[in-house]
Amino acid sequence: MSDDEKKNITKEDKSIYYAKIASAVFYGLSSFLITVVNKRVLTSYEFPSFLVLSLGQIIATVVVLYSGKKLRIVTFPKYSNNIIKEIFPLPLIYLANMIFGLGGTKALSLPMFAALRRFSILMTMLLEFYILKTRPTTAVQLSVYGMVGGALLAASYDLSFNLKGYTFIMITNASTALNGVFVKKKLSGSDLGTYGLMFYNCLMMLVPAFILTWILGDLEKALNYNEWSNPLFVIQFILSCIMGFILNYSIVLCTQHNSALTTTIIGCLKNVSITYIGMFIGGDYVFSWFNCIGINISVLASLAYTYVTFGKKKPQQAQDEEENEELLQSGKIEKV
Repeated sequence: MSDDEKKNITKEDKSIYYAKIASAVFYGLSSFLITVVNKRVLTSYEFPSFLVLSLGQIIATVVVLYSGKKLRIVTFPKYSNNIIKEIFPLPLIYLANMIFGLGGTKALSLPMFAALRRFSILMTMLLEFYILKTRPTTAVQLSVYGMVGGALLAASYDLSFNLKGYTFIMITNASTALNGVFVKKKLSGSDLGTYGLMFYNCLMMLVPAFILTWILGDLEKALNYNEWSNPLFVIQFILSCIMGFILNYSIVLCTQHNSALTTTIIGCLKNVSITYIGMFIGGDYVFSWFNCIGINISVLASLAYTYVTFGKKKPQQAQDEEENEELLQSGKIEKV
């Protein structure tokens, strides 16, 4: 092999590695911003319907992607009858993830929301093992168990316990785990690409989401809301809808360049900052020592996962993982 060929391989290794890091950071920032904005809209401004906010995020995604395709900024395949079969059950998982995630955001304080969301990591790890045949390292497993253990301790001493909020979050956790694993699987065998998967997910759930919102009376509640004349609220509501699209894109992008487990853990890692900032946003966090200790254990375990996942990786390892993912789809090898 010539020196030029070696240099080209090295550059390719680095580009793959940096793509993994960049997509993870992009997802983390997007997830942080939308969590704060959603909490402001739903709790600080007391917007009456998380279903209407979900509908707004779906509409924004469809409009942005459709406009982008017409302007030739983005490309994805035209609709065909095979698309429903190709991406199912992702649209249902996507809708459940969005609706119950916003419902949990409204019902719980941000520190407890962040702690309970870490259960999705354990669920993702188990699903990756059984569906993608991926086995994480011992260090990764220990960090995941630490996060879940801290979350359990925090939940046991939650003085503002809300059964509905806890139920919503656990449904969201299951949806997040399923979404991450199935996105990885669907992208590997589909020509839809990132944009197509997002567009058709939202398009197929637009009418069901609208009907659900209308039947439950949430549209009327939203129309009668008295803050529509407040420009600060309107700006944050619109930002929340747009950030829904950006978050969806960042999730798919991060999952494509990394693993479903990494996407899930990055989403929870951003909760390190959300956890502490959230104690002052919304005004619904009730302090107790054991609750605070549990939250901090979960945060430290999140940092440990980030170190064992990214801190010791080198460019060649990034290339190896990329090759391994292709084999993992067919179940030929196990990642250890």
